[in-house]
Amino acid sequence: MTAKITTLENGLRVVTEANPHVETVSCGVWIDVGTRYETADQHGISHLLEHMVFKGTKTRNASQIVREIEAVGGHLNAYTSREHTSYYCRILKNDVGLALDLLADILLNSQFPESELEREREVVLQEIGQVHDTPDDQIFDDLQTTAFPDQALGRPILGTEKTVTSFTADNLRDYMASHYSAGNMILAAAGNLDHERFCGLAEERFAQLARGRNTTLQKARYHGGEMRAGKKLEQLHLALGFESCSYLDPDYYAVQVYTTILGGGMSSRLFQEVREKRGLSYSVYAFNSALRETGLLSIYAGTGPEHVSKLLPIVVTEMKALTDGVTEDEILSAKAQLKAGLLRCLESTSSRSEQIARQMLIFGRVLATKELVENVNAVDKNAVNKIAARILNSPISLVGIGDMGGVPTLAKVQESFFRS
Repeated sequence: MTAKITTLENGLRVVTEANPHVETVSCGVWIDVGTRYETADQHGISHLLEHMVFKGTKTRNASQIVREIEAVGGHLNAYTSREHTSYYCRILKNDVGLALDLLADILLNSQFPESELEREREVVLQEIGQVHDTPDDQIFDDLQTTAFPDQALGRPILGTEKTVTSFTADNLRDYMASHYSAGNMILAAAGNLDHERFCGLAEERFAQLARGRNTTLQKARYHGGEMRAGKKLEQLHLALGFESCSYLDPDYYAVQVYTTILGGGMSSRLFQEVREKRGLSYSVYAFNSALRETGLLSIYAGTGPEHVSKLLPIVVTEMKALTDGVTEDEILSAKAQLKAGLLRCLESTSSRSEQIARQMLIFGRVLATKELVENVNAVDKNAVNKIAARILNSPISLVGIGDMGGVPTLAKVQESFFRS
């Protein structure tokens, strides 16, 4: 399977990857805008806008939009991240025209009726409340805020009650006009399709999309610190964060291998030491979130407050050990897991369309699977040791929700990483 790329007359980039062995097509529009593009007054507008485009256009009301796609067995949805917004659809191969009709309609002709806006504000407020009532969701918003304070990158994607209730239809139109332009978008599709026909359908439907590209972006500033939320809970939810590296960093693939070894699966060091050998936690894991110019390595554990004095030293010991004690078997296993994940994407039209869209936004090209596999294979023991040492030199972000009485101060946690 080879990706094909065409730039339409207005600058919209179309990327497809054909797979004649499936009966479906996944397609969508990925936009180079998310929470980190917002000013303080706009906090949460990217997410609210993502909700509101489904609430009525010049020719369809909210009910008609969902009825049309579900009448052919299709699925239409969207999400907002810190750097991107996506509107995507999965349909049978003969319904691609309808999918593009709907995507173009909601992105070019949304009306933002006041009655719908008032109702959707309340929906988003309920979503915010749900996160606040779910500590193992809330903790990652708090970790992001602690790692990147006083900047858009550190703000929760959903916004706040104050900002969400302040947005007007004109605010949404202005924000959309500023960021939803052809140069900021990728139209991507994977599945049983013909590239030229797909581009022809796209040209017809997206011809009115404004040209241009908005590249205004505040540079990320990792800081670190601590946030403690004392609550009466059965468990203590604890997260540690460290600055890692961006998608474009030469150490990117090494940090993926490192994170997998540390806490990426059931055979990882943290899972084995914390859960399997000592029973200190039901859930313990690590993951890396890469951004344009930096990244955040996060470690999470939910544990009884009485166990934190045993759990934290294990995290410290395992992270320090990986600066020189990683084994070849661990590296081979981690690389096998990463490569399997990459190859599984090829079997899902949804995963593949998202993958090629994100690669176009980040790299300006589609990375061949062979190239990705070679980059993973190139990671060796020295590379893992190097990234492990680099992460340990990062200021720590520490966040806890629950009974924090047994959690050491940030200074003591930081000191434990340098104690011999």
